[in-house]
Amino acid sequence: MEKMTAPPPNMAASPLPPPDPCFVLRGAQSAVHALHFFGGAQGQVHPLLLSGSLSGLVHIWSLQTRRAVATLDGHGGQCVTWLQTLPQGRQLLSQGRDLKLCLWDLAEGRNTVVDSVPLESMGFCRSSILAGGQERWMLAMPGRGNDEVQILEMPSKTSVCTLKPEADAKPGMPMCLELWQADSSPRPLLLAGYEDGSVALWDVSERKVCSRVACHTEPVMGFDFDSQKARGVSGSAEKALAVWSLDEQQALQVCRTHELTNPGIADVKIRPDRKILATAGWDHRVRVFHWRTMKPLAVLSFHSATIHCVAFATDGLLAAGSGDQRISIWSLYPISTDSSTPLLGHTEGGEVGAHASA
Repeated sequence: MEKMTAPPPNMAASPLPPPDPCFVLRGAQSAVHALHFFGGAQGQVHPLLLSGSLSGLVHIWSLQTRRAVATLDGHGGQCVTWLQTLPQGRQLLSQGRDLKLCLWDLAEGRNTVVDSVPLESMGFCRSSILAGGQERWMLAMPGRGNDEVQILEMPSKTSVCTLKPEADAKPGMPMCLELWQADSSPRPLLLAGYEDGSVALWDVSERKVCSRVACHTEPVMGFDFDSQKARGVSGSAEKALAVWSLDEQQALQVCRTHELTNPGIADVKIRPDRKILATAGWDHRVRVFHWRTMKPLAVLSFHSATIHCVAFATDGLLAAGSGDQRISIWSLYPISTDSSTPLLGHTEGGEVGAHASA
């Protein structure tokens, strides 16, 4: 009788392999540097996805047909680094390396530039907006001076202020910005990540830094901030994510750092339900973490070049844009309205891709 060999002892405990993308969007024609989901037309089931490319084009993708439904060409062949839609109406902001912010009208099939704002800094810093339901909104963008941030009231382009660090601070260039407002106060606040690896909180009205904290030894390449938990996460060229918090006295402090296998994070995004976050890696991988615990959940390995950007839709879909000219779309840990449902839904409590070190 043939002797049966026992299975390896760790086979039963092996985690599930990482999933494949739901689908892949091809046709960006150059490296993808910016991504943004928006709701699309009223009554439309799926959101639309906007992508900005190295060649200066903005593509509007239908996730139903998986094809580009429009191509916007407003940056003279210069890389598009940031995309943001305004909450009211169908208007889009695109920022390019041509030193221009374009405001597009996308209503009723239009795709025309209706206004533009000149940028005075060639840095890599992405802009940020603060917009309620009103006609007026606030725009933060890199300023004329190397270390300055310019705040404008839009659409009038009225200068609100210029935020310039104290003479002895020397944080270098701003690398990423986020305008926000605390629920308890109408005063606008700005979080800025700098070239020296620090993150600063500015009171825009007072034009002063409330707090600054050293998060990295390299420039802050991307961050995201959870205003409900008063907690943020940032990445840089080094092999670590920094998690930091803001207390009631508006003081920033680093809570913890999470070591990574490989250096280089180009972008960080927290999902709208604040359950998970995703990072865009120079090592061609997307890493997914549990936001509260920073437990690694998945390593998504599909792309063959640096991942420059990640974005979440309100329904939980994740998009990643890469230097390989492709955009991968993933469905991970579906958003549940039932708070008692475990986060790891379809894996029955197991980890996706846990065998791949984060």
